[in-house]
Amino acid sequence: MGQTNTLTALGIKNAKPGKLFDGGGLTLVRSQTGGKWIFRYSFQGRRREMGLGPYPKLSLSAARKLRDEWASVLLNDLDPISEREDKRKQSASPSDRFDPTFSEACDVAFEALKAGLRGDGTRGRWRSPLDIHIIPKIGKIRVSRLTQDDIHRVLKPIWKTKHETASKALERMNKILVHAKLCGADVDPFIVTAARHMLGLHDHKVKPITATPWQDLPELFGQLSKDTPSHMALQWSILTVTRGDSARGARFSEIDGDVWTVPADRMKGARNKVTEFRVPLSPAALVLVERARLFSTSDFLFPSPRKGCVTVQALTKILNNMGEAGRPHGFRTSFRTWVQETDACGFDVAEMALGHVIGNKTERAYARSDLLERRRTVMTSWGSYVSGEAANVVDIGSTKLRR
Repeated sequence: MGQTNTLTALGIKNAKPGKLFDGGGLTLVRSQTGGKWIFRYSFQGRRREMGLGPYPKLSLSAARKLRDEWASVLLNDLDPISEREDKRKQSASPSDRFDPTFSEACDVAFEALKAGLRGDGTRGRWRSPLDIHIIPKIGKIRVSRLTQDDIHRVLKPIWKTKHETASKALERMNKILVHAKLCGADVDPFIVTAARHMLGLHDHKVKPITATPWQDLPELFGQLSKDTPSHMALQWSILTVTRGDSARGARFSEIDGDVWTVPADRMKGARNKVTEFRVPLSPAALVLVERARLFSTSDFLFPSPRKGCVTVQALTKILNNMGEAGRPHGFRTSFRTWVQETDACGFDVAEMALGHVIGNKTERAYARSDLLERRRTVMTSWGSYVSGEAANVVDIGSTKLRR
């Protein structure tokens, strides 16, 4: 290559530990018993050091030959280190490449993603559609050999009968394959999009959760007056119009005066994107809190006989036994319809009472109030209505008398 070589085999053998320079960027980092060869060069203004091999396994002449080969690559305006890495990847045996089975790729992706999922992915059962419908059938196929035909085959039987589940499975398969590709696997996540196209369009009509008509809630509320955790939890759901996880998991330690603060981890939404939510408790709700104190032996208002709080299945069973078609989540719709048909409050107050996000990101950055005082008024009216208290008051002029 035209450079001046300064080292000799005998000189290296007798040299003390340190750096020995041969010319053309070839350097030997000498140790007491051996050493390592390094090719030092500049690429696009950046100094780089490329390891060539150990001394004395790699002799001086062999090291010079490698230096000359990589110097030729450098003359072609290519980075020797990058070029060597590409060659290694191309020549790597299948066992050396990252090519997990789909089941293994799912495990790897889930571990990486779960920190951003509610309850580390267990609360929303992130893996459920995959563990039930996908992994048992194609979990052993390596991602490099996975095709859109495989995905189409496993999802076709449920594409129409369980469309929501199938859609969730597709969405999560895409995340898994994207993660696998970013980890170095030879896989094209586009096969998920192709499979969706093969499955075809589906006129999926979302069936709303059955809601008890608001006119019937006072009667239902009265029928739920038994002093069991499940009956009281249903009454609590009606009075507070909160979602299932929030209501069933209510704790005495979360209540301060007439305000119940639901922690962020029981609110709907992605982790780190939701905050705790204050719920103003009506007089009827406060009465229920005191009733619950008489029967609970833990911090839970509505404890389970086994562990933790009552389950959604326990609440649903009570409604089914009563012949009530409405579901616990439907009580929120009952409240919203009551507001709409009675003009009980404005839109913002009603939506905030349900814990809904109001306005866009910019609007929320300025309007930061949770409208607690205004919500307290409407929740008191709602509590009076469903508990039957309002029916026991008669207006006589400006005077209100109880019957």
